[in-house]
Amino acid sequence: MQDIKSYDLIVIGSGPAGEKAAVKAAYFGKKVALIEKSHDAGGAGVQTGTLPSKALKETALYFSRVYEKHIFEKSEKRSGHTKYKQFIYRRDVARNDMQEEVTNNLKRHKVDNYIGFASFLDDHKIHVAGDIETVIHGNNILIATGSYPVNPPEIPFDGKRILDSDTILKLKRFPKSLCVIGAGVIGCEYATIYAAMGVKVYLINNRDKILPFLDKEIADALVTQMKTHGIEILFNTSITEYHKPKKAKENLRLILRSGEVLESDMVLYAAGRSGNINGLNCEKAGVIIGEREAIIVNENYRTNVPHIFAVGDVIGFPALASTSMDQGRVAIAHMFDTRDLDSVPKIFPYGIYTVPEISMVGMTEQDAKSGDVKYNTGISRVRDIARGKIQGSPDDGFLKIVFENDSKIILGVHIMGRIATELIHYGMTLVQDKKTLDQVIATVFNYPTFHDLYKYAAYDGLGNRSGKNIKNPKGN
Repeated sequence: MQDIKSYDLIVIGSGPAGEKAAVKAAYFGKKVALIEKSHDAGGAGVQTGTLPSKALKETALYFSRVYEKHIFEKSEKRSGHTKYKQFIYRRDVARNDMQEEVTNNLKRHKVDNYIGFASFLDDHKIHVAGDIETVIHGNNILIATGSYPVNPPEIPFDGKRILDSDTILKLKRFPKSLCVIGAGVIGCEYATIYAAMGVKVYLINNRDKILPFLDKEIADALVTQMKTHGIEILFNTSITEYHKPKKAKENLRLILRSGEVLESDMVLYAAGRSGNINGLNCEKAGVIIGEREAIIVNENYRTNVPHIFAVGDVIGFPALASTSMDQGRVAIAHMFDTRDLDSVPKIFPYGIYTVPEISMVGMTEQDAKSGDVKYNTGISRVRDIARGKIQGSPDDGFLKIVFENDSKIILGVHIMGRIATELIHYGMTLVQDKKTLDQVIATVFNYPTFHDLYKYAAYDGLGNRSGKNIKNPKGN
């Protein structure tokens, strides 16, 4: 009988959470194995999720000149000559480069890499089914298998014209029109990316608002921008029937709940993801599973089986690459008592890579209202600051501060605009460190920069607080 190789830690999945956990454990001298079912390392974060969609967004900005064209002209029209191979070129370069970086990082830390499908034999032994079939033993095991897009059985997915958030990355051409079902993060991102490239986009949402966790003022502004860019949003409805045409050149016929007919070349279903545990045989290890196939963990990412941990999308909310990485690191800290990172910070930013970008940290205005906080707000707009005028910024960008009225402590920062996901990090330090409007105003920024938005939002907040707002008087 073949000897079973034993490890201090077996990590299942090479996405952001699994990779960072594996290399941290190896850094602390542990013997680590990582199992990845695909020859392409990096998980959904590199292959089908975070990186590819954000690369497509940058490409859409480049070809559409959404921002640059405002420097010299008012035209909103795209040339229409971009080939689909050009559109996906940077996505594939970024994906391949990052995949190589993940692989090299594991090699540098001497992590044993197994290619194959992992499944539990018991709470310590993992069967790997790949080119070489084997069984390995782990004193500790970390599940980081990510998530997969939900495919409801009533929708006739074909991977060619009726797509999910994985198969849309396999397209060979631009859709003539695209119907996006689901106005969550993924749906809104793809809707604005393809709209920027001149595709007619319909966004179907079964509720009366998009992205309900956002500050309402930001969400409403994004809806306005979507409509400006030609996206037709249909609220409080859904598709009840899908009719495929006999001829490939004809549109799909989509029957709405109201009975109306919508025609579209392609459909993207982007309304939910589930934990990727199919075939893992968690029951053989005694691991308890919750709703949407999410693995249940405690605050240290430990499952009900003490030596088995789970991190990343497979445990559900918040399912962000940024938090998943730190979840992996925190799990290792508790697994091996490294005493360097006890928990993931409670305050962290959200980035939504729509066109324009959205980013937020801390409390929304709705949160302040529902929490009976005596609050106020301040707003500054990109079009009003020097850097915005230099870059010919359109009228879509602004920064909003939510603050405690009496103490002037900043509770939340919300940004919409071209580099919102970069600008938010200063806002995060303000919220974390409980800085006040006065402290922001007393800070010197390079001039001209987009960080002036913080200072002028703080001035606006002081004006609202005192009732002497000169620039933005109430009612205007």
